[in-house]
Amino acid sequence: MARSLVSRTHGVTMAASKSFYGKGIPGVNLEQLKGQLIVVEGADGSGRSTQMDLLRNWLERRGYPTVNVGLKRSMLVSRELEQAMRGNILGTRTLSLFYATDFADQLENGILPALRSGFVVLADRYIYTLMARAIVRGVDPAWIRDVYSIALIPDAVFYLALSPKILVERNLRKHAALDYWESGMDMHRTSNMYGSFIEYQRSIQKEFKAMQKHYGFETVDGNRSARTIQHALRAKIEVILNDRSDRFQEESDESDVKEGIARSITTLADGDERNQPSVRREPSARHRSTHRISE
Repeated sequence: MARSLVSRTHGVTMAASKSFYGKGIPGVNLEQLKGQLIVVEGADGSGRSTQMDLLRNWLERRGYPTVNVGLKRSMLVSRELEQAMRGNILGTRTLSLFYATDFADQLENGILPALRSGFVVLADRYIYTLMARAIVRGVDPAWIRDVYSIALIPDAVFYLALSPKILVERNLRKHAALDYWESGMDMHRTSNMYGSFIEYQRSIQKEFKAMQKHYGFETVDGNRSARTIQHALRAKIEVILNDRSDRFQEESDESDVKEGIARSITTLADGDERNQPSVRREPSARHRSTHRISE
């Protein structure tokens, strides 16, 4: 999978232009994707969902239409994936392909149409979580990156990083239990779910750190208060939205210039035609003879 094409503006890492990580979705005209794709990554308990809700409300108050996407939200396979995971018997490759199908369906039928319509798409996790989960479970990194080479490069990605100990405390406080898959129990096969959770989350964070160097996304300190994190995210997203407005203004100005030139050329052409000397045509011999007969 190719390295993300990114640029930095006012300290914010952004996609330089719309493009796919690899082969992408066939038949997609990237120039038609006028919206923005913003991703927030993070483990369960990182406060990711809270930040997404706050961002959506903030953007909509400012007049930006938004669409939310996330894991296991495909109309095609989300229910089947949820049911399959309840049995705790899915193989690693099967689980990876299940998630890839869920993602591909949302990309083609949700994300891309929304971007064409100029929406801000807020993704509650993206391919990075899916790749990290697969890699720490022993899947070949090159294979899983190729699977997700269909993905569109987001305009910005923010990863909420927290201490595994804080994550486990938040999950226990919220659910009074730890999730089988988020604890990596399918890997460790141990009765110590707490220890398995800590070990698994450390492995995931290690993989995210490696991916950060490759994909260039922003790492955000998730140990701070929700308000502080939200202010930091808004400041970074503000830069992206301003850049979008500037580009649209430039495109509009360029279009106006082209339209003005076209009008000038048309006016000149019309003027040249009006300034041409009129030529009186003599009637043909046949018409002249007919005229004399009728007289």
